[in-house]
Amino acid sequence: MTGWQEIFAPVREELDNWDRCGKQARLWLRDDDAVEPTDALTRLVSISGQADVPLLLCVIPETTSNHLRNTLEAERHVRVAVHGYGHHNHAPPGEKAQELGPHRPVEDVVSQLLWSRTKLQDLYGNRLSGILVPPWNRISPGVVWHLPQLGFAGISTFGSTHEAKDVTGLDQLNTHLDIIDWKGTRGGRDPDWLANELVQLLQRSRGGDAAPIGVLAHHLVHDQLAWAFLEELFKVTAHHPAVSWQAADALIG
Repeated sequence: MTGWQEIFAPVREELDNWDRCGKQARLWLRDDDAVEPTDALTRLVSISGQADVPLLLCVIPETTSNHLRNTLEAERHVRVAVHGYGHHNHAPPGEKAQELGPHRPVEDVVSQLLWSRTKLQDLYGNRLSGILVPPWNRISPGVVWHLPQLGFAGISTFGSTHEAKDVTGLDQLNTHLDIIDWKGTRGGRDPDWLANELVQLLQRSRGGDAAPIGVLAHHLVHDQLAWAFLEELFKVTAHHPAVSWQAADALIG
């Protein structure tokens, strides 16, 4: 692997292009699968806070407790999102994992989501995000239609999917850059690949509607490579004049 300066050189060059155009790229950070305080979560909250990067922390409601709430109480840059119910896979063998998929009656799924939102609302109050983050980034269309009635204003999955299309009162805010190599090492992705992917995302955004770019982390499985990439990303972008790291809820509605 080459050095970080060389790896991020194309990113800095593209951001300089944004600056010359008088544009500002909007980035946002999402992290999945929080339940209780861990050393890894403390590290993520610390490095994002030091860089003034707002964090959307996706919490699994079923087993979370006051311990996590108390840990996050002073972290004003962190907002909490409902991450399904219990992160249970209800898909049969051979299908992609889903908790909010079509494998159970819609009313059962909706009832669990209502319980989940109520629990996190009681724990976090106005620090609860209006965004639902489905486990494994998958959700049945039949469930999506009920989300506004449950108090959700947005949904976040991955890539170019648009589950909220044509659903009144529901916005879509996806992530695009997952720093974990799920099909390989299950640790941090190759930094050169990540940097090049980020450049492509920035180029497409600069040439189009300046859509926000979502960075996806999973603190519980970060290895040193994942941590190093995230920290370097913050160093390069957090104070660049052509970058605005924004809170997820500021990007919906």
